[in-house]
Amino acid sequence: MTVMTKPDHTTARATVSAPALSPATTAKPDLISVEQAKAMDVARMTDLFKAHLNPGQLHFMKLLGFHKIKIERAEGMFYIDQSGRKILDFFGGFGSLAFGHNHPRLLEARKKFQEEKRQEIAIAFMSQYAAALAHNLAKCSPGDLDMVFLGSSGSEAMEAAVKLAERAAGPKRPKVVYAENSFHGKTKGVLAITDGSLYRADFKVADNVVRIPFADIEAVERAFRSDPEIGVIVLETIQGGGGIIQASVEYWQKLRALCDQYGVLWVADEVQCGYGRSGRFYAFEHYGVIPDVTALAKSLGGGKAAVGAMIARRSIYMKAYGTPKTAMIHAMATFGGMGEACVTSIEALNVLYDEGLIDNATVTGDYLLQRLQALKEKYPKIIKDVRGKGLMVGLEFHDFSQTLPMVLRPVVSVLDEKLKGSLSGFVGALLLRDYDVLVAFTEYNRNVIRLEPPLICQREHVNRFVEALDSLLSRGIVSIVKDFVKSQVR
Repeated sequence: MTVMTKPDHTTARATVSAPALSPATTAKPDLISVEQAKAMDVARMTDLFKAHLNPGQLHFMKLLGFHKIKIERAEGMFYIDQSGRKILDFFGGFGSLAFGHNHPRLLEARKKFQEEKRQEIAIAFMSQYAAALAHNLAKCSPGDLDMVFLGSSGSEAMEAAVKLAERAAGPKRPKVVYAENSFHGKTKGVLAITDGSLYRADFKVADNVVRIPFADIEAVERAFRSDPEIGVIVLETIQGGGGIIQASVEYWQKLRALCDQYGVLWVADEVQCGYGRSGRFYAFEHYGVIPDVTALAKSLGGGKAAVGAMIARRSIYMKAYGTPKTAMIHAMATFGGMGEACVTSIEALNVLYDEGLIDNATVTGDYLLQRLQALKEKYPKIIKDVRGKGLMVGLEFHDFSQTLPMVLRPVVSVLDEKLKGSLSGFVGALLLRDYDVLVAFTEYNRNVIRLEPPLICQREHVNRFVEALDSLLSRGIVSIVKDFVKSQVR
């Protein structure tokens, strides 16, 4: 290769001679094969994670002990690691695993799709699989929620939902209301309505937004009354990142009435709380109301495919994109409605009803809440609150100082804000290390452990989890801290 540089340093620019037009071969880089990836040990995984993925994230994985584990396979309610240890999954991928790991009906549907070599990407042609999935989602949705946009993630579904609502509201009403401690995604558009300084960082986000407290209907009414430019309100029906926070029946019914009164479009974010997790297909169905637009993702792909969906009232959709001139403003992207992903989602919806998993979320979720409430009564100085609906449950610990002996509280209380999340982290790490149980955490209230096990969860799994937590808490806070510190120096 010949490299030449112009002599004029003020405008110097490197030039590279063109390669031969017909090279004999293209050299293959030093690539890892599928079988080599499968056989990779933890040390090699760690090296590659630091080199090419997220070095900073490894710090937190080490704190929790996750960095020592290589998952070899997963089935039903369990991960299985490199030593054959079965880890009970009460994390559930933030609600992405309604059917557990590798449900046999989903595997069979995908296998048949592949064996028959059916079409995967159908942008030029209509897809029978995308059409069928859209039909099924409309059938699962109440009222006239029947127009569907298919994407690949919750963020993409919410982007589509907010864009649709903003267009339908019109240019004279561009403002969007969102709630404190909300989480609607990390992509640039919905970042403006995701209430987290960590995720927003120093990005420049859209400024046509209005922030109000969650579950405060008077704040909603004040905002609507005072600002005629508000055209959209976006709310999680149950706040996940906020710590599994709910609003009352009266709140949602009054919200629907206020939206109708002021002509504001309501977007219900059901990405995490929807799809049967709350004990109804949509969490808003508990309150006898229907939004104008909603969004699903997480378990929509059956834990095997990345699928998100926006579902809107037909009148709203047609107002935004209902003419040939406007139809392509927000049409499906390249990977929206992919064949195998749609087939997986079609089969998953059928499994959801065939196996009674929505009803199981209610029954098993109630049992989980009862068992945890009993633990709260047993450990009132440790557990502050237990709350949730269906199999979306939050377990909140007291601030760290309040869990300690009385003599230590005044000294430690000044550090409570800095120590937020430490106890939930200690408990999560020790549940995994000593009891083979995996749990999740929350973005905003870090004192909360988030429990979103698969909807196939049974009483036996609840009993195992609660007994493990009981055994751990019985050690006492001082011993828990000591055990965690020991785990960090080994």
